[in-house]
Amino acid sequence: MTRPEAPVLTGADAEDLWENAPCGYLSARPDGTILRVNATLLNWLGYRAEDVVGRRFSDLLTAGGRIYHETHYAPLLRMQSEVREIALDLVAADGSRLPVLVNSTLRTGPGGAAGIRTTVFDARARRAYERELLRARQEADRERERLARLSRTLQETLLPPGLPEVPGLRAAGYYRAARDLVGGDFYDLFPVSADRWAFFIGDVCGKGAEAAVLTSLARYTLRAVAVRESDPRAVVRTLNAVLLQEYRASDARFCTVLFGLIEPDGDGFRVDLAGGGHPPALRVADDGAVRALETPGGQLVGVFADAGVAAANTRLGPGETLLLYTDGLLEARDAHGALLGEGQLASVASGFAGLDAGTIVERLGQWLSDLREGVSDDTAALVFTVPR
Repeated sequence: MTRPEAPVLTGADAEDLWENAPCGYLSARPDGTILRVNATLLNWLGYRAEDVVGRRFSDLLTAGGRIYHETHYAPLLRMQSEVREIALDLVAADGSRLPVLVNSTLRTGPGGAAGIRTTVFDARARRAYERELLRARQEADRERERLARLSRTLQETLLPPGLPEVPGLRAAGYYRAARDLVGGDFYDLFPVSADRWAFFIGDVCGKGAEAAVLTSLARYTLRAVAVRESDPRAVVRTLNAVLLQEYRASDARFCTVLFGLIEPDGDGFRVDLAGGGHPPALRVADDGAVRALETPGGQLVGVFADAGVAAANTRLGPGETLLLYTDGLLEARDAHGALLGEGQLASVASGFAGLDAGTIVERLGQWLSDLREGVSDDTAALVFTVPR
């Protein structure tokens, strides 16, 4: 198979290619003095050839462009013999600016530099695209900030603004969002009678608006039912029934929850718990011993009509602590990437012995902050302490 012969350009064809190319051409001396410029570039700028020939290329640039030419463009050309894709603005005859991309090659001969060949591309469309891209990015940044503010505001409505005073007991809550989206962790403490308080902590599936709706439904269901039910297990079962009624099987929504009642008992408090698929609460004794209040058999809330609800109870005496938390604590990772898990959490909780609830929450927050990127999920905690 024979290769097709390359077309031969006549002198007239070559001249037409130079003058009417889809880009601008410049030929200059090594010092930048223009020797020749094609018709395309002259038409873009509105000059005649005699207006440009004999001037230096830098004379066609804006003030800022001339500075850049002397400090960057020309030195690079001398060192590398070429420069590519340099963005500059040329000044047209009417004073307007033409954004361009410039490529230059330094031709050399036996005696050294022989001249400069420059190709100029019209960058108006590209500059307009870049401006639009920047505008779109700024708009996206503003939208992300607006969404973050909305998420923070919505998140605040799903958590109690403060916890009530319980005589003889110290209580503190903690919440840390892993992302700007509304999280699914929630907690609360509120009175149900003159000498009894209800509390709960939970974690709903998902993030964002859907999680916020489910969180709101779970919180207000638990608060409403707790007023008329004295059995924590009945409260959790009612929440399970409400979620099953509210969501279809094809659009199931579920949560984990640990609900409890606390009431004075001599110099301490009696605590009754019911769990639905939630990590066990930790009881920290005055001497630092940690015991998990297991609720085995407790199943996710909102999945099964006859979901198992497990119960546990304990007593908090002077100097003792009850720590409730969401699985964000268990799923956090240390500097080596290892999951902290229940063992590491128990070790940390042991150091809380004898501390006030507020101090425990501060230390817990500092511990999580030290893990930085190791905390990938939202985290909430509810802490009760009985002063010595």
